[in-house]
Amino acid sequence: MSPRRAHIAMVGIPIVSHVLPSLEVIRELVARGHRVTYANDPAVGDLITATGAELVPCASVLPVADDDWPADPVAVMNLFLDDAVQALPRLRAAYDHDPADLYLYDIGAYAARALAEAQGRPVLQLSPTFVAWKGYDEDVAAHLWRLPGADAHRARFARWLGEAGASTTDVDAFSGPPARALALIPRVMQPHADQVDTGAVTFVGPCYGRPGEGDGWTRPAAAEKVLLISLGSAFTRRPEFYRQCLAAFGDLPGWHVVLQIGRHTDVRELGDIPSNVEVHRWVPQRAILEQADAFVTHAGMGGCGEGLLAGVPMIAVPQAAEQFMNADRLVELGVARRVDTADATAGTLRGALRDLVADPEVARRSARLRAATRAEGGTPRAADLIEHLLG
Repeated sequence: MSPRRAHIAMVGIPIVSHVLPSLEVIRELVARGHRVTYANDPAVGDLITATGAELVPCASVLPVADDDWPADPVAVMNLFLDDAVQALPRLRAAYDHDPADLYLYDIGAYAARALAEAQGRPVLQLSPTFVAWKGYDEDVAAHLWRLPGADAHRARFARWLGEAGASTTDVDAFSGPPARALALIPRVMQPHADQVDTGAVTFVGPCYGRPGEGDGWTRPAAAEKVLLISLGSAFTRRPEFYRQCLAAFGDLPGWHVVLQIGRHTDVRELGDIPSNVEVHRWVPQRAILEQADAFVTHAGMGGCGEGLLAGVPMIAVPQAAEQFMNADRLVELGVARRVDTADATAGTLRGALRDLVADPEVARRSARLRAATRAEGGTPRAADLIEHLLG
């Protein structure tokens, strides 16, 4: 029990890969006796209430349900601004009469920071992915601000900040590195980690709890080695890739394969399923990785963290966004092979697996990174740091 019970508010967006990384932190804060409210879309309400937090319904306009995101980066930025503009009045309705002692917020939940600043309350970002470094403005942001439509976006963002009552009214400062953040990722996955302001950002590593009842997985007694294949929660409509995996690893001597196909692919599209393969829409990924010998992943930050935490070699098949950068980083760390989707034939995939598991240096590097990732502290350290902010 914490010495002071506080009201902690978390504000997020309903992208599952943004919700999952901090759930165990929320659960831990509740277990320590705090009152935790969590503002997010009811679509992810069951995930939130399972932690013991109180859901504050705040519908989102982000195109999460149909995964219909625009290709234009400025259009994406406008979507997140649209979401913040419509979310702020809902947050005010919930929190103006019941302000939190501390606001936690996801990197995409701009309205939370604006609300906290308007109320004069402390605020802390929980980042599920890498954070900005000292050269970020020149390396990345400057390019975005030169794109067509960026000036109009910036002007609209500035007007909204003024209307919202935020104390930070400069768009670059507001959307840039936060004053305080916890990065819920392994530090080794952070680009330019030596250029991150450690006075503002603390890397606590992936935040998980112990697998709960029903979250376990039993390794078949006859399995000499186990391979998990998962493209995460979003970019799973890949029947041809799954067929290539079945051709590559099906009936591979000594290997048992667990294939997660998500909700967008019908198992009937895969054809005959080899006897050494089990196919599921969802799997307890972390529980399986603790018993696995290799991992085919889309290299989302969550999957990278789980793979490093389990110390398993990986075949990275990036699908979108920062996953390509993540895949290259895993290769640099010496624990993965990158195979792009267009090159993911049965022969290429099988060769990558063979090379990974036969290389003793890969095993040594995986073990070292597993130890380093676990040493970052995870959920207990994140909760300790949050309580420290409460004073």
